[in-house]
Amino acid sequence: MILIERVLGNANEPEWAARLAAGTVEALALDHWEAQKNRFRKHTASGVEVAVSLDRGAFLRDGDVLLWDAAAARGVVARISLRDVMIIHLDHLAGQPPEYAMRTCVELGHALGNQHWPALVKDTRVFVPPTVDHKVMASVMNTHRFEGIRYEFVPGDDIVPYLAPHESRRLFGGAEGPVHTHTQDRYVAVDPDTGRVHGRAPVRASAHHHAHSPTDADAGS
Repeated sequence: MILIERVLGNANEPEWAARLAAGTVEALALDHWEAQKNRFRKHTASGVEVAVSLDRGAFLRDGDVLLWDAAAARGVVARISLRDVMIIHLDHLAGQPPEYAMRTCVELGHALGNQHWPALVKDTRVFVPPTVDHKVMASVMNTHRFEGIRYEFVPGDDIVPYLAPHESRRLFGGAEGPVHTHTQDRYVAVDPDTGRVHGRAPVRASAHHHAHSPTDADAGS
């Protein structure tokens, strides 16, 4: 077993990128929640057991270099897979009376708060990182039957490039590693389905979504 007590650097740093490219790199695969722990044991892809014991409050980011043997030019790098994020779309509320839209948003906020789910509001979308299984989150949303609100689950890796660094940290706790964001891109695109102008949004409003609308309610009645 190999003991890891500190992070040596990150694979995205130029110095380490060049060093790792010339050597042999072994991945330590972690999910989003494992990366939030500062003490754990895990096996690398080849079966080598490592024991991570970082300082309190420290956590791993994608690409962190955990071990480097200069003589053998071999290293171990953390590779973190981000979980899906639930995106709640509020754009349809724009066509509703202000009183109705405000009431719905307050009710949504109350529902999310009751579940102690953190959330990030960005334009007409609410990003909710997973704290429980998809089915549980979907059940909560369907139970409240919010009219005019749609939601979907999107891979976290697809969202990161379109978030500012502080937004990304709020959703993923820093596990996503160094962020290259497109939020300042000047290029825009028009969604062919909705006609909305956006800065290369990570998902289309119509893609793979679960929705509830007045027509859904009518169909089920």
